[in-house]
Amino acid sequence: MSADSFNCPIRVRYAETDQMGVTYYGSYFVWFEVARTEYFRNKGIVYTEMEKNGIFLAVVECRCRYVAPSRYDDELVVCTSVAKLGDTSIHFAYGVSEKKSNGKIAEGSSVHVFVNRNIQPIRMPEEVLRAFG
Repeated sequence: MSADSFNCPIRVRYAETDQMGVTYYGSYFVWFEVARTEYFRNKGIVYTEMEKNGIFLAVVECRCRYVAPSRYDDELVVCTSVAKLGDTSIHFAYGVSEKKSNGKIAEGSSVHVFVNRNIQPIRMPEEVLRAFG
């Protein structure tokens, strides 16, 4: 991850596991969102305030590569960083690791486009560019 990254602790909840006792694959995308939102908050930007101003982040791409399983009650860390800034988009990279061993669990990425209420692309807000640029 880049020097400017944010670590978000996650504890695997029972509801996030599947019949095999392994974390359900879709849970990782929820964790990415949690970590991304907290990263923004840590930078002084609150999603709900952007949305009140008619600025939204539409997900246009999301991926995850699973390296090792995680299970109920595991303590994980989701490390989030900005991989790329575009005029209207922001790309995030994620690394999920086990808290105690630091062993890699998963890695992923997501691409978001800034849009208005009509879901039309708009330029990245200046406050976001200042925070992440």
